[in-house]
Amino acid sequence: MTSQPLTQPVAATEAPTSAYAWKALAGSAIGYAMDGFDLLILGFMLPAISAALSLTTGQSGALVTWTLVGAVAGGIIFGALSDRYGRVRVLTWTIVLFAVFTGMCAVAQGFWDLLVYRTIAGIGLGGEFGIGMALAAEAWPASKRARVSSYVALGWQSGVLMAALLTPLLLPVVGWRGMFVVGVLPALVAWFIRNRLHEPEVFVRSARTEKKPNAFKLLVADGKTTRTSLGIVVLCSVQNFGYYGIMIWLPTYLSKALGFSLTKSALWTSVTIVGMMFGVYVFGHLADRIGRKPTFLIFQAGAVAMVLAYARLADPMTMLWAGAVMGMFVNGMIGGYGALISEAYPTAARATAQNVLFNIGRAVGGLGPIVVGAIAAAYSFQLAIALLASIYVVDMIATIFLIPELKGVELE
Repeated sequence: MTSQPLTQPVAATEAPTSAYAWKALAGSAIGYAMDGFDLLILGFMLPAISAALSLTTGQSGALVTWTLVGAVAGGIIFGALSDRYGRVRVLTWTIVLFAVFTGMCAVAQGFWDLLVYRTIAGIGLGGEFGIGMALAAEAWPASKRARVSSYVALGWQSGVLMAALLTPLLLPVVGWRGMFVVGVLPALVAWFIRNRLHEPEVFVRSARTEKKPNAFKLLVADGKTTRTSLGIVVLCSVQNFGYYGIMIWLPTYLSKALGFSLTKSALWTSVTIVGMMFGVYVFGHLADRIGRKPTFLIFQAGAVAMVLAYARLADPMTMLWAGAVMGMFVNGMIGGYGALISEAYPTAARATAQNVLFNIGRAVGGLGPIVVGAIAAAYSFQLAIALLASIYVVDMIATIFLIPELKGVELE
């Protein structure tokens, strides 16, 4: 069986969007919001956690790194389970795992037990992106698939924005342990919505009519598919490396280099995130109109220009608006991965492809905070950010030569 979807012409008229489609979108977006909220509050809480548990700088960084390691493992495991047992069922498993071990973080007594809890919570988070993207893509028509995928991606940004706004207000009141408890709340909302969903019809048909092929083999079933998979890995790696490299260290840089308070750093970070959200939204709508590849190339070129420009800034007000524009291009591209990957692989491997390819990128991206931190320590934060521009050039090359245009295909 080939790993490429059977394509059919898009119908001239499409049925109105169903209530199920909206619920699938909401459940996927809120689950991904949980992912973004959890990771950013950890970045804001690291100084308080380090002080309370007497952690070294290396141990503090390890909490972020091992959360991402857990997410990579969880993505691979749960993506394959979702293709075999169903989107809704496996998403429920991921929510329970995340909620339990995030709650456990609130009672951690030292570095090692907190590291274990964070890693296992990360495993639960790992399935959210890919399975949620597959669920939303399968519930919506082809003509709206890119924008719907971008709406799921906006869930992450909404969670990050909420973390940036709430953490400075709540952390002094409830402490870092209380913030972990707050982090469980989005999981409960997502579980409530998903508990009322059934599996998408395209998945039900696939489960009835097909034998269960090896989903991992379908990602490299032939030369064309292998090239596509390689290209998507490059795109996802650049996306995550740039995002984590900038967002994990931006609050620290603003605080130490420019003397901003936690509240003021949160303001600058929030404006950057708003720019990212606008970029994700625009990307989805543009990709539905002009295609996936042209939209990726526009945003990648914008990322190169804005990262180089941002690295030269020192004036706080200029950094405020420039951060929003940089965020638009740097992170707007995440609005296109869900549709691109959903269209490139069949139902039997769709969630596996989403989670494996994106989480390989996340694994590479996990090095972003380490590399940016090392360069910033040895030279300067501005140089570290400037060097990130070069990876978006690699992104453009991969898009041109490895990524197919799949706008308008029907999922099979």
